[in-house]
Amino acid sequence: MLNPAGLTLLIIGLGLELAFIKSVSLNCLLAGCCLLYLLCYRRVKLTTIALLLLVTFPLALGSWWSFLAFGRTNNWHNAWIYGSRIYAYLLLGASLTLTNSVEDILFNLHVHLKLPATFVYGLLAAFNLLTSIKNQFATIRYSAQIRGRNYHLWQPELYLRIILVALKWSADLAQAMTAQGFSEGYPRTRPSAKPFPKWQFYFIGLCLISYAWGGISGSWW
Repeated sequence: MLNPAGLTLLIIGLGLELAFIKSVSLNCLLAGCCLLYLLCYRRVKLTTIALLLLVTFPLALGSWWSFLAFGRTNNWHNAWIYGSRIYAYLLLGASLTLTNSVEDILFNLHVHLKLPATFVYGLLAAFNLLTSIKNQFATIRYSAQIRGRNYHLWQPELYLRIILVALKWSADLAQAMTAQGFSEGYPRTRPSAKPFPKWQFYFIGLCLISYAWGGISGSWW
């Protein structure tokens, strides 16, 4: 099993290569490998994968149709390239986010790749506040209905109130972190992280070189 930090490096590298390689076959190969990794190796629920693919279908269809209908040259090839690329990116990201928690990803990036502690704990605080923001969102809409008003998702007044609440929470959070002994720039106790053996670096390099070679060779459709 790849370390979350190594998996992040692999996904970033493959994502950059994917942006420049114009090959339908390699897009499908990458998406298929990610799908096998999720279903067979990490045992992610098939319903979860199916839901992801179904939600992404309108985006892939829109990209495919735009190049097919409005492209100037090689319309069919370009349409399949960009349509399949969306699914390749989706399954690349799912290989990381569906198999590792936010804490595991951030702590391993901090320990093994020296991601700044301030950034790590700031992101953790933001993710932990998502549930509170969702509850506050419902509270704001409910209080508005009591006054005879309805806030819809497209109205800026709703987001203005959420931003004001979030600003207040940020000040409270900063005070709480200071009270717990967090000081920016000072050393902290290192969080627990999974081992990152050297063979994983070689494996990541081999995957990136192989995929780049496949794209450069130009023998794929």
